[in-house]
Amino acid sequence: MTTPQFKSLRRAYGFDEVAIVPGDVTINPDQTNIDLKIDKLTFTIPILAAAMDAVTDVTTAIEMSQLGGLAVLHLEGVQTRCDNPAEVLAEITGAPQDKATALLQNIYSQPIKENLIGERIQKIKQADATCAVSLTPANAKRLGPVAVAAGADVIFVQSTVTTARHISKSYTGLKFEEFTGTVGVPVVVGNCVSYSACLELIRTGVAAVLVGVGPGAACTTREVLGIGVPQITATMDCAAAREAHLKETGRYVPIITDGGFRKGGELCKAIASGADAVMLGSILAQAEGAPGRGFHWGMAHPHPSLPRGTRIKVGTSGTLKQILFGPTSLTDGSQNLIGALRTAMGVCGAFNIREMQQTEMVIAPAITSEGKSWQKAQC
Repeated sequence: MTTPQFKSLRRAYGFDEVAIVPGDVTINPDQTNIDLKIDKLTFTIPILAAAMDAVTDVTTAIEMSQLGGLAVLHLEGVQTRCDNPAEVLAEITGAPQDKATALLQNIYSQPIKENLIGERIQKIKQADATCAVSLTPANAKRLGPVAVAAGADVIFVQSTVTTARHISKSYTGLKFEEFTGTVGVPVVVGNCVSYSACLELIRTGVAAVLVGVGPGAACTTREVLGIGVPQITATMDCAAAREAHLKETGRYVPIITDGGFRKGGELCKAIASGADAVMLGSILAQAEGAPGRGFHWGMAHPHPSLPRGTRIKVGTSGTLKQILFGPTSLTDGSQNLIGALRTAMGVCGAFNIREMQQTEMVIAPAITSEGKSWQKAQC
């Protein structure tokens, strides 16, 4: 007798379970075009620095822009709550592990100062850098115009899970159709992991969508809440939504895979899965001069009653330029990420990101262990 099913499950895949198939034609890596376009803005590398206090401050936002990418400043973090963020960051990174979460909860309970929003943005703009800032949906309507008036070029609206429809008895949810039409700059929204949620967000007029729930090294959302979809499957599903919208309207909305990256190969797999760009946290927190000073913590870590993150020690591996462009003598794929992407595109015969999205992929659960017994033994 067959037992009736209450619900069915499908297999979902993460970075370690798939591989990219080389193409029939190869091209020189230096002939590849890896530009990212968000609305009318063009970036020469498809890498964004995450809106996390350990990753992005004014200095790193400027440097990232000079290197061709985009760093997103967290407008609800220490940069806008504290007059002296460097001292506060030193206190966070110097705290014992068992005291770190309580300390973060206390620091992030301080009020956001609107004057600091303007000051931080203006410093970035004075360096002739592109300025992107991040807000939660609850604060976007109030603080978004403040950021734009100060000179912000892009606004990211981010939360653990963001949808186009939010139901609440206590307040009117953010309506992205209205917000994108009135704020005056491109709006990027995240995070989501499903075809239907992504398609609804795209239809509101947003400029790009962030994909990923809980994959970050410092995030514990998957453990605390049990939600999330492995990044390869999440990216493919959201890329399908982008394609459906493109077919319907002719408007192309970039998909940005956010979180879970450890090395260049995963960046390449994200692009091959359909992403237009990636957002990095832990990898860039390892840069010399990163505000986290060798530590990293997630945006949901300081939640006052249900933290969904932890402070982790990532160390320092090299300069930001070295992590992005090399040269490197490390063999673990954590540096020269752009070199890895261009090389992968070259062996796949992909001249641009759009062509790389069309490359064949296979399910390959042994891809990181096959034939690597000597490497494993030396770890």
